[in-house]
Amino acid sequence: MEREVILNNVRGLTQGNLGIPLLLLVILGMVTLPMPAFLLDVFFTFNIALSIVVLLVSIYALRPLDFAVFPTILLAATLLRLALNVASTRVVLLFGHEGGDAAGKVIQAFGDVVVGGNYVVGIVVFLILVIINFVVVTKGAGRISEVSARFTLDAMPGKQMAIDADLNAGLINQDEARARRSEVTQEADFYGAMDGASKFVRGDAVAGILILVINLLGGLGIGMVQHGLNFDMALQYYSLLTIGDGLVAQIPSLLLSTAAAVMVTRANSSEAMGTQVFRQMFASPRALSVAAAILFIMGVVPGMPHFAFISLAAAAAGGAWWINREEQRRAEQAAEQAEKAEEEAPAPTEDNRELGWDDVMPVDMIGLEVGYRLIPMVDKMQGGQLLGRIKGVRKKLSQDLGFLVPSVHIRDNLDLLPGAYRITLMGVIAGEAEIYPDRELAINPGQVFGDLNGISVKDPAFGLDAVWIDKSHKEHAQTLGYTVVDASTVVATHINQVLQTHAHELLGHEEVQQLLDLLTKSSPKLVEELVPKKLSISALLKVLQNLLMEQVPLKDFRSIAEALAEAVQRTQDPLALTAAVRVAISRLIVQTINGSEPDLAVITLEPSLEQMLLGSMQQGQGDEGLVLEPGMAERLQRSLAETAQRQEMAGKPSVLLVAAPVRPLMAKFVRYGEHQIHVLSYQEIPENKKVTIVATVGGQNG
Repeated sequence: MEREVILNNVRGLTQGNLGIPLLLLVILGMVTLPMPAFLLDVFFTFNIALSIVVLLVSIYALRPLDFAVFPTILLAATLLRLALNVASTRVVLLFGHEGGDAAGKVIQAFGDVVVGGNYVVGIVVFLILVIINFVVVTKGAGRISEVSARFTLDAMPGKQMAIDADLNAGLINQDEARARRSEVTQEADFYGAMDGASKFVRGDAVAGILILVINLLGGLGIGMVQHGLNFDMALQYYSLLTIGDGLVAQIPSLLLSTAAAVMVTRANSSEAMGTQVFRQMFASPRALSVAAAILFIMGVVPGMPHFAFISLAAAAAGGAWWINREEQRRAEQAAEQAEKAEEEAPAPTEDNRELGWDDVMPVDMIGLEVGYRLIPMVDKMQGGQLLGRIKGVRKKLSQDLGFLVPSVHIRDNLDLLPGAYRITLMGVIAGEAEIYPDRELAINPGQVFGDLNGISVKDPAFGLDAVWIDKSHKEHAQTLGYTVVDASTVVATHINQVLQTHAHELLGHEEVQQLLDLLTKSSPKLVEELVPKKLSISALLKVLQNLLMEQVPLKDFRSIAEALAEAVQRTQDPLALTAAVRVAISRLIVQTINGSEPDLAVITLEPSLEQMLLGSMQQGQGDEGLVLEPGMAERLQRSLAETAQRQEMAGKPSVLLVAAPVRPLMAKFVRYGEHQIHVLSYQEIPENKKVTIVATVGGQNG
C-alpha cells in the first residue's frame, strides 16, 4: 500500500501535478532565503544545461507548433535566472570580501577563467554579450514575433473559411476539419504568446545590466565601509565576482534568446533544420565556386593573411567539386534506372498497367457542378454565400425529413456554360439552369402590377415566370409584387426542391442503420425485437423510401418502428407495411399537409369510378397500375389539376381522399402532375379533423 502511494506521488510529480508548485517554492526560496555556495553552483549549472536543451529542441523541431510550450518554458527559465541573480547578489554582497570562491566555484570560474581575472576585460566582454543579446538577437526576434502574431491573427478568419469550404465541398471530414481548426487556433495562440515572451527576453537583458551596476556599486560600498578594504582591493574582489555572476546569467540568456529567434524564424517543414540548411544552401555548387574564387583573389593580395584565405578558398573549391560530382552521379543513376525500366517494361498493349480499386471513382451522392463564372459564389474568400446557403438547406431538410441529408460535393465544370450549374444525384442529372451572378431574379408569384426590363426566364425550382434584373431595380420590382432573390438563393432553392423531390433516393442502408442506432439509445427492446428478427434492413429501407416518396417525414421513427413491429406479424409486403405505418402516424401526415387547422378540405372520386378501381384491385390487376381507358384517365387528370389549382388559389392544400386499397395507385397516378396532390385513405383521417368535400372528380363530365 505504501509503495502504491509513493508511486502515485512520483507519477504526480512527473506529470506536473507537483512540479509547478515545487518550482514556485524553489524560486521563492532563492529570492528570500540565503543559499550556500554549493547550491548556487548546482542551480547555475542546471540553468546552463536547461538553456542548451531548449536551444537544441528549438533547432530540431520540424515546425514551431512541435514546441508550442516554448513561451511557457521561456518564462519559467527567465524567472529562475532572475531568482538566481537575487540569490547570488545576496551571497556576493555578504561574503564577497573573502574573495575567491565566496559565491561558488561556477561564478569564480567565469570570473577567473573566462575573462582571465581581469575585471576590465570582464566588463567589456559582459557589455558585448549584452549588446549582442539586447540589440541584435532579442530585438530582431521581438520584431519577427510581433509581425508573425499580427499576420497570423489577420489570416485566421481566412483559414477558418477555407476549412469550412473544404468541409462543405466534401474534401475533408468533420474530424479533419476539427483538427485543422484546432491547429489554426494553436498557431495564433503560439505566435501571440511568442510576441509577449520576447518582451521577457528583452527585459531580462536590461535587468542584467542593472544588476551588474547595482552589484558593483553595492559591493564597493560594503567592502570599503563595512569590511575596511581599500578601493583597489574592493574593486578587484567585487568586480570579478559581479562580472562572473553576470556572465554566468548572461550566457544562458543569450542561448534562450537565440532559441526564441530560431523558433519565430522557422518555417513549417517536414525536414530538420540542418537538412533544410544543407539542401537549400549547398544544392548547387555555383555559390561555393564563386566564393572560392573571391577568397583566393583576396588571399593573394599583398599584406593579407595568405594561409587563412587560400586554405579556405581551397576548402570551398573542394566542396563545390564534391557537390558537382554528386549531382553528376545522381543524374547518371537516374538515367540508368530510366533505361533499365524502359528495357524491362512490357511491350505496349491496350492495358499494360495494373489497375486497382483506386481507379474506380465513386459517384457523388449529391453533386453541384458550376461554370467558371459561378466559382466566386462558392468561394468564401471572394464573398461567396452559396456554401452557407447549401449548409442551411441541408440542416433544414435533415430536420424536416428526419435523417441526415448527405453533403453536397461542389466542383467546377468547364464543359458547362460560364453561368450554368448542374445538380446531380448518383451521377445522374437532376436539375440544371443558367443564372446571372451579377443580377437578381424577380419571380412572379402569380399576381404582379407591372412588367420589368431584364432577361425573362423560368424559375429553376418551381417553373414560375421570372426576370433577371439589375440589382438597382430590386426595390421597384418588390413594389410591383415580385419576389426578388439573389443568385445564391436561386441555386440553394433549386437544390432544396430537388432534394425534397428525391428524398427517397438519398436514404440508404447506412442511414437506416443510423436511425436504428439512435432509436436503440431510447428503445433498445423495440429495435431488438424488430430488426433483424422480424424485418430485414432492406425491407425496412423499402418502407421508409415509400414514405419519403410521398413527402412523409421520418421524424417520429419510434412510432414507425412500433407500427412495423405490430404489422409485420400479419404481412411482409412493403406496400401493406407502408399502409399500416401511415395509419399509425396519420396525425403527423395530416399536420404536415394542413397544419393545425380543424377542418380538412378534400377531393373525392366518383363512387362508380372508385368501385371500378376496387374491382380491379380485387381481380389482382392493381400491380399493373390503374385500369382506365385513355379518355377517362385524361379527364380524371384534367379535373384533378383544375381542382388543385382552385385550392392553390384559395391558399389551401389539395387532398384526394380514397379507399385504402386504391390509395397507393392513385398516389402514383398524381405524383408527377403539375400540381402537388396529397392522397389519403379514409383510415388516415384523425378523429379530431372535420372533413369537408370541396369537389368530386372522375365522372363522365369530369
